Amino acid sequence: MWNPAEYLTFADHRGRPYGELLARVDLADPRRIVDLGCGPGNLTAELSRRWPDAAIEATDNSPEMVDAARARGLDARLQDVRDWTPSADTDIVISNATLQWVPEHRDLLRRWPTELVSGAWLAFQVPGNFEAPSHRVIRAVARSDRWRDALSGIDFRGGDTVEDPTGYASLLSEAGCRVDAWETTYVQELSGPDPVLEWVTGTALTPVRSVLSEDDWAAFRADLAPELTAAYPMRTDGTTYFPFRRVFVVAQVR
Repeated sequence: MWNPAEYLTFADHRGRPYGELLARVDLADPRRIVDLGCGPGNLTAELSRRWPDAAIEATDNSPEMVDAARARGLDARLQDVRDWTPSADTDIVISNATLQWVPEHRDLLRRWPTELVSGAWLAFQVPGNFEAPSHRVIRAVARSDRWRDALSGIDFRGGDTVEDPTGYASLLSEAGCRVDAWETTYVQELSGPDPVLEWVTGTALTPVRSVLSEDDWAAFRADLAPELTAAYPMRTDGTTYFPFRRVFVVAQVR
């Protein structure tokens, strides 16, 4: 169960990659733009400002996120990204921090160029930080004696969850696209108590929260908090640096 309010706690940091991704899409007058994994819709709503004449199609597999997107006036619908197929007028497909949740996303990236019209654009970004201290700490606490049994059904993903830019460039080139791929590490400055814990609560810990009782969830966070603070210590000015690597791909179907 996703919590849109928690996800939007760091809306500026989470939204920055979206804008930098779209800046590399060079199409003046698209007919239809599809946002796969639209979340609460705060970023999707900006698409009409750049492309006011385009039809905007938004999907997400979280009922809570779809409700939040609809509250912003979007015609969002509940759909698993694996079930999506493009309509004939789709000119831009966007997916922002979604495909890392889909183990089969490499197969989707091979398939979509065969279904999109010539000249269509595919733009996505995924976190590339699955071997960062934050994720290593989460995996270590989850595998501890206290939590191993309760969390045995969760796949705590590692470095092979996503490709690096070269891997995605090769995959999409072979699928018949012209590809621009790169990576960026944002040195995010967070504030407040336990800011990295609050960050991962809105994303990476969503599967954990879904299987624990309220008391166990609070206990798990209590175990996790000091480990994350040790990995990301607060600076003398009260802020915390949280480096975050992201992988970007913009591809055009030949």
